[in-house]
Amino acid sequence: MTPFPFCCFFSFSGSFCDVSGGFGISLVCQRCYTEKTFAAFPLPCPAFQDLHGVFDRIGAWRQIERTVKTEHEMPTETQPLRILQVMAGNKHGGAEIAFVDMCIAMAEAGQIVEVVTRANDGRVPRLEEAGLKVHTLPFGGAIDLYTPWAIGRIIKAFQPDIVQTWLSRGAWKTPKWKPGSGDKPYRTVARLGNYYKMKYFRTMEYFVAITPDIKSYIIGEGNPQDHVVHINNFAETEDAPVPVLRRDLETPDDATVLLGLGRLHDDKAFDTLIEAVGKMPEHVHLWIAGEGPDREKLESLIGRLGVSDRVKLLGWRDDRAALLQACDICTFTSRDEPFGTVFVQAWAQKTPVVVSDADGPRQFVRDGEDGLVTPIDDQDAIVRAIARLDGDPALKERLSQNGWARYQNEFTKEKTVQAYLDFYRKIISE
Repeated sequence: MTPFPFCCFFSFSGSFCDVSGGFGISLVCQRCYTEKTFAAFPLPCPAFQDLHGVFDRIGAWRQIERTVKTEHEMPTETQPLRILQVMAGNKHGGAEIAFVDMCIAMAEAGQIVEVVTRANDGRVPRLEEAGLKVHTLPFGGAIDLYTPWAIGRIIKAFQPDIVQTWLSRGAWKTPKWKPGSGDKPYRTVARLGNYYKMKYFRTMEYFVAITPDIKSYIIGEGNPQDHVVHINNFAETEDAPVPVLRRDLETPDDATVLLGLGRLHDDKAFDTLIEAVGKMPEHVHLWIAGEGPDREKLESLIGRLGVSDRVKLLGWRDDRAALLQACDICTFTSRDEPFGTVFVQAWAQKTPVVVSDADGPRQFVRDGEDGLVTPIDDQDAIVRAIARLDGDPALKERLSQNGWARYQNEFTKEKTVQAYLDFYRKIISE
């Protein structure tokens, strides 16, 4: 393909260019735009080398650029890694929780971490309270050329060893390191928690899959096997010295309380769970902690079934551990669930769990050993599983203890963070 001589786009950002009235004009050729190398000014395209002096006089990027050495040393085994974590993110969601937990965990493990994400009144304050530097960017669609440019500037200033992206939008907007750019070399790593279209990950060199099946999918899409690794999510829940008080949620102390955690979305099958509760005895109550687009639909269903006194939509909650400690059984009966950290969080709190045989849970939960597994959208099977647990305290105790053992052996923060760090050090030494 013959590249166009150049093209212009406008990036609306007061911090970009102090002589342009609040916006900047950047020039990129078609080839550099396609390869996303334009995000790493000084302009890498040979067609524009003679424009460097113009941009130097304007000083458009000097506010955030610092000198980068032409020779770079890799960190030793005892030196902390510099890690840039990138996620666009929705307002709420399980991946967003895992993202924040991982960023904080890496910093607590002594690594140097900065974060790029959308503005959000939940995760951004939590990250900043943990002492992390957070850059907020729009992460818009195809016409948002500012975000990849800005990520390139952040990379140049931070000089990371690793740039790890979460979800497809973050990967799509993140530039790959280019030899000869003058930047410190870094590796791009995509963490995949679903079967995303790989066209959005063209600038990613390495991949972390959170299940064995997702790992197989990534390799099957043509990525080198030694560039893909499976690392479990860890279950990080906040400290909860005391459980939630049932009376605060209008629930009798002697009720059997089920707890569902997740976005109010069709994938989570909360409609099936609510309908199943409608078939259960009156002493069985359900709390659903989460927010999402299906709230009105679920409220209507609760009213139609006449179970509003037993089913409570709690909204988005930040006290997962306290809720898990207060309930009797965790229910995680999704239709579509590539992994699902909820069952691990239940194990971490020694709470017995009932799951569906969606992709994620079926790869980890062992039916009758550390949880009960039901078919997707099978209300009667859910009713039977809850009745079985409700009537068998010994079974509840056995599932709880076996789940706790699985958590300790496979899903702790320490084990997951160390697996990531070992993988990082391996790939930057290649």
